[in-house]
Amino acid sequence: MAESSESKLRLIERHIRAFQNFPKEGILFRDICPILKNPACLTAVMDLLEEHVRNNHQQVDLIVGLDARGFLFGPLLAQRLGVGFVLVRKKGKLPGATVSVAYNLEYGKAEVEVQEDAVTAGQKVLIIDDLLATGGTMHAACELMKKQQAEVLGCMVIVELKDLKGTDRLKDQKVFSLIQY
Repeated sequence: MAESSESKLRLIERHIRAFQNFPKEGILFRDICPILKNPACLTAVMDLLEEHVRNNHQQVDLIVGLDARGFLFGPLLAQRLGVGFVLVRKKGKLPGATVSVAYNLEYGKAEVEVQEDAVTAGQKVLIIDDLLATGGTMHAACELMKKQQAEVLGCMVIVELKDLKGTDRLKDQKVFSLIQY
């Protein structure tokens, strides 16, 4: 008998650890590493992400994963859906011609990039990462995909930190999160 979505979510939630004051004082860090260590839990994550995509997006051409934890879930989801996977990396990490977008962080600036030929104009993409906090990196990835003339269907994360209001930065996007804190 198939496991229910609710029981899968409970399993996932049990495998997310909280660490006080990491990486600095005042931060409550949500650690997804135990999900990766547990095959049943990782399967539950992938089942729920796949179910969401199949129920909400009739056509997807590419899954776009954010550096670095989007690289853990994105290829697995892409394989299940039978579509390609594209990496969005921090500036300077990709070979060949790239397209980049700079964005502001609370403590400075950052830049993400994609290989120039990774996405074709008009392709329908879903962007994935492990966690949505303030939304800066996810927003930059959306802007990068728009720069490539791709159609961003939505953004997906395992964990959303609601208090940090990351969805406010992604007003133009549908955001799907498995677990919210």
